[in-house]
Amino acid sequence: MTLITDTVNRSADTDAPLLTTLAERWSPRGYDATAVIDEATLTTVLEAARWAPSAANIQPARFIVTRRGTDSFAKIHDQLAGFNKMWADSASVLIANVADATMKPEQDNPWASYDLGQAVAHLSVQAQHEGLHTHQMGGFDAAAIAEAFGLSDKQTVVSVTALGTLADVSSMSAEILERESTPRTRKPLDELLLAND
Repeated sequence: MTLITDTVNRSADTDAPLLTTLAERWSPRGYDATAVIDEATLTTVLEAARWAPSAANIQPARFIVTRRGTDSFAKIHDQLAGFNKMWADSASVLIANVADATMKPEQDNPWASYDLGQAVAHLSVQAQHEGLHTHQMGGFDAAAIAEAFGLSDKQTVVSVTALGTLADVSSMSAEILERESTPRTRKPLDELLLAND
């Protein structure tokens, strides 16, 4: 079995030292369509999300966790858009990431999406540490996923995460293999800093 990481360096070329788990985290599309994530490891990944910081410890992050081959997985996969639908069916798990904007029945939580993002980031880093890979998606029909799972109007599907293990390069389409081999880039740090006094 040959993985893309056996032939292409996917680690970030950083300007300052990072934790190895952070530097090696990337977002593949070529997943092993036969791999199953054991429940203990999946629970560990979700536990990392649970312990992410949140404003006033409200913890607005909610997750719809679905395993390949289930009706729930199909409900999410069917609502993915374009190219996402072509490759995400090979992931072991699809997770709809939901921001629950209810702070109290009469008051919204304006930080719900921000806190959900932190939880997904924690999930992604823990997954990488466990030898798994994640890919975040924004191309999907959020309203259709919300309806399929009976979410309230205060619960918003913000993103979908694919979770799995890397596929053998021989099983990848030419398009996916090309995308997986493209060099990783980021804007220079000084372009991100609006002020740094």
